[in-house]
Parts: sequence; C-alpha cells; structure tokens
Amino acid sequence: MIKFIKRFFQVLIILLFVILILRSFFIAAYKIPTGSMKNTLLPGDFLIISKADYKLTTPRFIPFTQIKIPHFTLLNISKPKLYDVIVFKIPEENYGNIKDKNLNLVKRVVGLPGDTLQIINRNLYLNFKRIDPPLTVYYSNSKIFSDGIRENDIFPRNKKWNTDNYGPIIIPKKGDIIKLNLKNIKYWRKLIHNETNDSSGVSIEGTVININGKPVREYTLKQDYFFVMGDNRDNSLDSRFWGFVPYNQILGKAIVIYWSVNLDTAYSSIKEFYNTIRFNRILLGIR
Repeated sequence: MIKFIKRFFQVLIILLFVILILRSFFIAAYKIPTGSMKNTLLPGDFLIISKADYKLTTPRFIPFTQIKIPHFTLLNISKPKLYDVIVFKIPEENYGNIKDKNLNLVKRVVGLPGDTLQIINRNLYLNFKRIDPPLTVYYSNSKIFSDGIRENDIFPRNKKWNTDNYGPIIIPKKGDIIKLNLKNIKYWRKLIHNETNDSSGVSIEGTVININGKPVREYTLKQDYFFVMGDNRDNSLDSRFWGFVPYNQILGKAIVIYWSVNLDTAYSSIKEFYNTIRFNRILLGIR
C-alpha cells in the first residue's frame, strides 16, 4: 500500500510538471467575454491557444497567478498569417478607459506588416486589391457610414475615417525607417514608447525631437505590426480605434473551443446548468 501511494504521488508530480510546462510554453486557455468575434466566437466560449505557433517565450506571469515576471523570446517560429485568429495584449496606454490592464483580446488578423490597408464601403482592400472576407464576418447595422464622415475615437485621430470607410493606411514593419517631424511625432509616439519600453522616452524641446534624451530625425522600427478586426464589425473595438498590434504583444493563435456555455441564460439547478452547455461548439476548430 505504501509503495502504491508513493508511486501515485510520483505520477501526480510528473503530471503537474507536464501541465506546468505546457501552460508556460505551449498552450493557454482563454474565455471569450464579449461578442466582438460573432459568429466565429461567442461569449461563453473557452479557447485553447497555441503559444508555439508563432514563437516560444518564457512565461509572462508566475504560473497560475497574475503576477508579472520579466520574459523574453526563446525562438521565433513564424508570423501570423492573414485571417489568423489571435489572442494578444495591447500596450496599456492604448486601453483608454478600459480598467483591466491584464485583459487579453481576441481578433482576426486582416493586415500584415508592410501592407497598405483600406476599407471601402465595408470591403477590405490590401495593397489596393479587394480581399474576400471570411464567411463569418457579421454586420449588425445595415446603414453604412459614408466616406469622409469621421467616427468618434477612430485611429488616427486626425483622419476623417470611419469603420466602414477607412484608410488607406500602411501597416508598419520591422526595419522601416520613419522620418520624424513635429507633424507626425504624435502618430508614432505610442509605437516608439512600446518599442523602447519607456513611456517618457520621446520628448520634444522646441523643434527638436528626442528619444531617450538623444536628438533624432528618424527612427528604425524594431518589430513587425499587424492590423486586426473583430468578425462582428459593427461591435468591435479593434485596430480601427487603437491602432496596430505589435508582434511582441501576440500571445498565440486560437485553435479550438474546448468548452462553451450560454452566458445569457440563468440557472439555479444542475439541470438548468446542463441546458446552458452548447455541446455543438465543444471541440470546434477555429477558422
């Protein structure tokens, strides 16, 4: 009996170690809180995220806690592809009035580094060619914002764009050399802050622009950026409102729904809870 108990705890420790390794480096779980990805993902869907599709990194948090720790990339494997559904964290200063700074978001990649993106009457154009949308794209509002009408909080703030007519805008890529001046520094400021990890890294003294205390006239981008949108196009806060997603903020690719419940249905018994389970969505792959 003692031998059996000893063996049981050995197996348990090994199992816990394997789970820790998987959660730290390869997979993660994520709950869909809103309907911004309807009809691909619904509130109450629980996802498995593949961390290793794009890169291997050390853990960002102490396992099973929300305590941040320094992290770094061990190996870059690939980059997100067009229409991948990704989970990511955007820089804190881009969250606006969202209080939860640890909130991860899930959206679909619709523009890659270096692409010129434009939306014309809800149609997506990349490099001036119309791109067929995923079948899951959904519009709740039949009325289209006309071209030239500025929608509140649209990115960038000085453009007369809206969610239905947007751009053209060039998505930054690693190695791009940005010529900086007093007119465009506001546009690039947050991006540079993210790359330098210093919210006070960019300063202006008269007509001189400084980065980390050194006067500059140009800046070379250190990483790639992506443009993302929710499939529920009329009810999604995405790149149209807060800009580009840096590669270092991407946590992984959403691959499968492992559990799903209807959050709109209340329950007070086991039977009622059973009726909230959406069995047809469990183990559904994400495309």
